Amino acid sequence: MFTGIIETLGEVKAIENEGSNYIFTLHSTFTSELKIDQSVAHNGVCLTVTDIDGDLYKVTAIDETLQKTNLGQWKVGTLVNLERSMLMNARLDGHIVQGHVDKVGTCVQKEEKDGSWVFTFEYPKSADASYQVTVEKGSICINGVSLTVFNSKDTGFSVAIIPYTYEHTNFKTLEPNHQVNLEFDIIGKYVQRLVSQYSQ
Repeated sequence: MFTGIIETLGEVKAIENEGSNYIFTLHSTFTSELKIDQSVAHNGVCLTVTDIDGDLYKVTAIDETLQKTNLGQWKVGTLVNLERSMLMNARLDGHIVQGHVDKVGTCVQKEEKDGSWVFTFEYPKSADASYQVTVEKGSICINGVSLTVFNSKDTGFSVAIIPYTYEHTNFKTLEPNHQVNLEFDIIGKYVQRLVSQYSQ
């Protein structure tokens, strides 16, 4: 379980193929604090640490993960939003994030507004409405970052990024046509599921 509050940026240092899986080697500022088998969110995707060597560590992404997220687009040098799993006795500063990506969305607009930035995203409509829930002023997780939705539509929404978030996450590298990992609010998904069941 995660909160969507990014701790640090990691950098992809190497990519290896293992059958249909990819093994990513990353560098981060908290590698020395990691343990093998620990869960870490990478752009909002929960992956398990499999090896640690100095300031480098490895994770494996299986083919299903590569197909359903933007991890298959990573290259050496890609900056990745990182968050370790939450502590049960810590403050929940963001919102409840599972690290399970629902959809890949596309950035369709980036606007600078008085020192902050507004990003607009779109995503394909799904046959299962429970996986496309955004509400005005509700929560969304984009590349692992907990954010507040506005201009909520059926297949799109906007978010505002303050300078601190812009500088300390990979939003600073995000441009129109770039793809992002989306995890919709778990509470909203449960509510939508119940509503759709009782309305049938």
